[in-house]
Amino acid sequence: MMQAFLSIFKRDILLAFRHRSELANPMLFFVLVISLFPLALGPYPEILQQVAPGVIWVAALLATLLSLERLFREDFMDGSLEQMLLSHHSTVSLVLAKILAHWCITGLPLLIIAPLLALFLGLPSFSWGGLLASLALGTPILSFVGAIGVALTLGLHRGGILLSLLVLPLYIPVLIFGTGVVDAARMQLPFSGQLLLLAAMLVLAMTLTPLATVMALRISVA
Repeated sequence: MMQAFLSIFKRDILLAFRHRSELANPMLFFVLVISLFPLALGPYPEILQQVAPGVIWVAALLATLLSLERLFREDFMDGSLEQMLLSHHSTVSLVLAKILAHWCITGLPLLIIAPLLALFLGLPSFSWGGLLASLALGTPILSFVGAIGVALTLGLHRGGILLSLLVLPLYIPVLIFGTGVVDAARMQLPFSGQLLLLAAMLVLAMTLTPLATVMALRISVA
């Protein structure tokens, strides 16, 4: 089972690097959205610092949503998804490998570039720890929850709008607590409570969403 998990994980990573334009799109979108806010709000550090937590998290959420549709789409089109569902290996572990690969392709680059953009928005350096911790816990949740929406809309023509309608309400708690962590860190207030809630949501997502995704995939492929 571990060998199959690693094979699927490595395969998705290699495919992503072969399509580098698709790999760069979420990160470029993340950078562009955040870069536009200082231009729109003007060079006022106080205002930028106040809106920075929400801006960073909304941009990360939208960048993840932008990349979700390709999570299972190519496998569905070439028939490999059906073979995966019929495999004697644990389908849950294979789906888990694909979701983790998606996070490494999409969420990890956002996590790496976030401090630079935080500096651009005027966030003090002592708040970067809270920012990175919230993104490290929150962005995997976006991938796990989004996988269910992708699986449900897989067989639909132009299912991107429906995917957004399904997934965005489920993202709201992550957005609230993730923004709360960064805002508390900016004001030098304790934020361990919000981080613990994000960690609990991540454990719950890792436990339940792969199974729900497999069930949704079986419905879409049938």
